Amino acid sequence: MSSDVLSELCRGVVDLHVKAELEERLASGKRLRIKAGFDPTRPDLHLGHTVLMQKMRQFQELGHEVVFLVGDFTAMVGDPTGKSDSRPRLTREEVRAAAATYTEQAFKVLDREKTVVRYNSEWLDGLKPSEMVELCAKYTVARMLERDDFSKRYADGRPIHVHEFLYPLLQAYDSVALECDVELGGTDQLFNLLVGRDLMPRYGKRSQVVMTTPILEGTDARVEGGKVTGAKMSKSANNFVGISEPPFEMLQKLMLVDDGVIWRYLELLSARSLEEIRAEREDVKAGRADVLKIKEAFALEIVTRFHDRAAAEAALERRRGVSAGGVPEDVPVHELSAEGGSIPLSRALATAGLVKSGSEGVRMIQQGAVHLDGRKLDKEEAQLKLEAGKTYLVRVGSKNKLFARLTVQ
Repeated sequence: MSSDVLSELCRGVVDLHVKAELEERLASGKRLRIKAGFDPTRPDLHLGHTVLMQKMRQFQELGHEVVFLVGDFTAMVGDPTGKSDSRPRLTREEVRAAAATYTEQAFKVLDREKTVVRYNSEWLDGLKPSEMVELCAKYTVARMLERDDFSKRYADGRPIHVHEFLYPLLQAYDSVALECDVELGGTDQLFNLLVGRDLMPRYGKRSQVVMTTPILEGTDARVEGGKVTGAKMSKSANNFVGISEPPFEMLQKLMLVDDGVIWRYLELLSARSLEEIRAEREDVKAGRADVLKIKEAFALEIVTRFHDRAAAEAALERRRGVSAGGVPEDVPVHELSAEGGSIPLSRALATAGLVKSGSEGVRMIQQGAVHLDGRKLDKEEAQLKLEAGKTYLVRVGSKNKLFARLTVQ
């Protein structure tokens, strides 16, 4: 095994337990079994999920067996990671409905022919009560309370349900059942992955190597104090780029990522080398390169990956036309009810998805970043008259423009 192979596998990795063990297993020439689990709580995957999947793909290309584990059983339990309260539980029907799209979308990143898809209900459904008791007997409550989210809830007197303690054990049992060599996960999964590493020898298995990848921040992240700050990419926060989104929407969202944050996206998502990315960053800092061109090249790369080059280039040309002052041909239409006589424009902007909230809409109007029928607004607030049949063209932003037609029904 060359040092270049190990270096590429470790690119972007945050936690590695233990590097020497990984080197030893790679050097053995044995085909390793690499596992990553995904609980299908929502039906769509976004770019944040693909950070981990790209690491899986690297192992595939080296000839190792990659297991895409669908946590259809554990999703019904609910992962308590990062939760200050108990997570709502899902039914098996809800989980299976979400899982139906998971695997197909995953093959946009993974090699279909080299991916083994498994469901943890295969072994967890069959655990007898006596076997579940035996599993619980192999771990202590004190060890569970070392988890940051559990310890905070315990200290604050907030409930921790017994089934939440089961989640890390059930995820760990997946590694026992599959006899994994390596388990991959996001940094928020480190505790759960290490439980698997601890549990395997207690079932007579060799401990897995644990590798974590970073959590990708959402499209609304900013740089503060030299660090990228913001909530992780998620559909619930509406700061995501879905891998099944149309080319233009995908490209537009990537172009709207903050100029300071785009380097984080490049490092975690681009196929380009870190050396190239760092050199470009220095060129931008020195005024030798334009960050807009770098963002365009990156957006083209990502849209091409999930669609094709022609679709990506067409999306970029469409965006350039909008940036030059034109109005797109297919501006999305949103309907408003004529009831009430009028509505705050800020609320209408939020309804159309041009801003995240009414308060953000007010702020954008105050900043002069909102145009209504070609006229820039600068009032503290503006009202739309709800006349049946009336259509308004609204634009939000000056550098990166978003359009919508608001039609009163």
